[in-house]
Amino acid sequence: MTELDVQTLQRRLAAFAAARDWEQYHTPKNLAAALSVEASELVEIFQWLTPEESARVMERPETAHRVADEVADVLAYLLQFCEVLGIDALTALAEKIDRNESRFPVSGRQDPSESSDRHSSE
Repeated sequence: MTELDVQTLQRRLAAFAAARDWEQYHTPKNLAAALSVEASELVEIFQWLTPEESARVMERPETAHRVADEVADVLAYLLQFCEVLGIDALTALAEKIDRNESRFPVSGRQDPSESSDRHSSE
């Protein structure tokens, strides 16, 4: 593979699924569920680690490989989900960042106790 971009990766994922006749299973519901499962598998790696241990997880080759594999699985299902629903993932992310910058301006910093949703992705 020469260049990595979202569209190229989505085409490869679609071709992979088509070659195995898996498109029938790639419904929004199924892809959302699979995405959740893979995200949970990523969380599982960190589940009982201390914050310090979690910050060093990529230093151990066996753990680094597991983390990279789960990140790849999460991204693969997310890209397939976006493809099926016609969502441009990069545009959606850029627009979300714009909204968050408006919702949470730097000059308007709040006391953390005043806002329970400061990390919300709504």
